[in-house]
Amino acid sequence: MYLCITGFLPNNAEDDSLKYELDVNAAFNDQIVQLLGHESLEAMAEGLWPLTNEQVAQISELIGQALPSDLEMLIGVEE
Repeated sequence: MYLCITGFLPNNAEDDSLKYELDVNAAFNDQIVQLLGHESLEAMAEGLWPLTNEQVAQISELIGQALPSDLEMLIGVEE
């Protein structure tokens, strides 16, 4: 299992298509789960979780990759 970050245009009902997707290297799973305050990766698998701008910035720094700051960002578990 690994984490997947997705981004959509904020508050745009006319265009709900996916604008950004990143499959996060599984090596970061534990750190991101802890950063977001979840119990485990399995507990996160229950759905998609919205990310705050602060969480996006923290994850970006952690993984060493820039993430969009102008999109509504979500994170979920993929198998």
